[in-house]
Amino acid sequence: MNSKKVLDLFKEITKVPRESGHEEQIIAFLQHFAREHSLECRTDEAGNVVIVKPASRGCENRPVVVLQSHSDMVCEKNSGVEHDFSRDPIKYVIEDGWMTAKDTTLGADCGIGMAAQLAVLESDLETGRIECLFTVAEETGLDGAKALKPGFITGKILINLDSEDEGELFVGCAGGLDTTAVFRYVEQAAEPGLDKALVRICNGIGGHSGDDIDKGRANAVQLLARFLYAHPELGLCSIDGGNKRNAIAREAKAVVAAPDAAVLTEAVASFGDVLKDEYAAGDPDLRTECRLLGKTSAEDRIIEPRVAGALAASLFGAPHGVLAMSGDIKGLVETSTNLASVKMTDKGVITVGTSQRSSVTSERQAAGSKVEAVFRLAGAEVSHGSEYPGWKPDMDSELLRICKASYKRLFGTDPVVRAIHAGLECGLFLDIYPDLDMISFGPTLRGVHAPGERLELASLDRFVALLADVITQIR
Repeated sequence: MNSKKVLDLFKEITKVPRESGHEEQIIAFLQHFAREHSLECRTDEAGNVVIVKPASRGCENRPVVVLQSHSDMVCEKNSGVEHDFSRDPIKYVIEDGWMTAKDTTLGADCGIGMAAQLAVLESDLETGRIECLFTVAEETGLDGAKALKPGFITGKILINLDSEDEGELFVGCAGGLDTTAVFRYVEQAAEPGLDKALVRICNGIGGHSGDDIDKGRANAVQLLARFLYAHPELGLCSIDGGNKRNAIAREAKAVVAAPDAAVLTEAVASFGDVLKDEYAAGDPDLRTECRLLGKTSAEDRIIEPRVAGALAASLFGAPHGVLAMSGDIKGLVETSTNLASVKMTDKGVITVGTSQRSSVTSERQAAGSKVEAVFRLAGAEVSHGSEYPGWKPDMDSELLRICKASYKRLFGTDPVVRAIHAGLECGLFLDIYPDLDMISFGPTLRGVHAPGERLELASLDRFVALLADVITQIR
């Protein structure tokens, strides 16, 4: 087993569509892999797959080890890019030591974990029984992990392969909660003869709403709302921004009806200068655009001003970003909230998606309530869903001891041991399998959940070496 084999398997995975909620093709890919290698394979009703590598001769009495990753990916692309995630393979380049998808997400989160599992299944490593678990719909609510039933896996040692910083061993994570606000409105006829224009906040970095929430990156939805709130004279024809709940909004746009095109154009340009100054360090390529679309006519409609104003005010006023830092672990975000998206989901309906994270259950729920309070004051209907627990660190873990010793022996330095603000499925596994001893590690990934996602190849070498060593040391 080596990193070239893992990379080759990942290249095959990039050809298989696997957007969250549409994992049929990757499930079939895994089932075919098991048949090709004459390995036991089970699939549950949710679509979770387990493929089993029998214990090597003489290793039958070793503990069963579960290797786990999720089979879905976040599908994001830059505006104007022609790419159909339901059909097209991911286009990537390998240069300067990185594997990168420049215009879309790469899917190394968690495709590289999947590839490592498949490489283990193919390998001749001397190990006890290995159960490779591939869960579905992790990115949209950890639905596969929630659907697991007792007995689907039998091991009491689990290595999660969904981390993104090589050299770090993760022993805890935040739990999460989604909060949704729904605005209902009546369309009104736009005043004829006004200047219609498309206003955009674009070219933000975006990123993972857990890992990147403390990096000072722009939230395009909130910035667009800030502009609209400052200009109540604009009629709002449509609005759209952000996408996935676990991604920071990179782009947002609105079609508006303005009394004066020249004034609007100048206001957008001036706002762009303000943002360029504010985000010079955290999001330097952020920009604003204003494109004139002609004059309004009798056919044009706007969102009733009362609702449009409440929407802009609440999107601007809603909390976004870090709410609290951990008092126990230096530098760890404890509680955060992400204003993820605003969408016109149906005629007369606008839906706002947000997500909250915290390693403290009460703080996570309070953050959800704070978001709820803002949108309820604005007249929206608010609901909560997709809550999942955090994973409390166990610093006395035997698996942690093995991994630390293995890393030091292989690379001559101690790994960093820490918790992560992103959500992992490990907390849910403990609900179903309370006796699990768990750890999470992976190669270095950057820009996950956003176009430009990339995998550092040197870190892949170390990740693969560590994984192979650890699973042979468990006895």
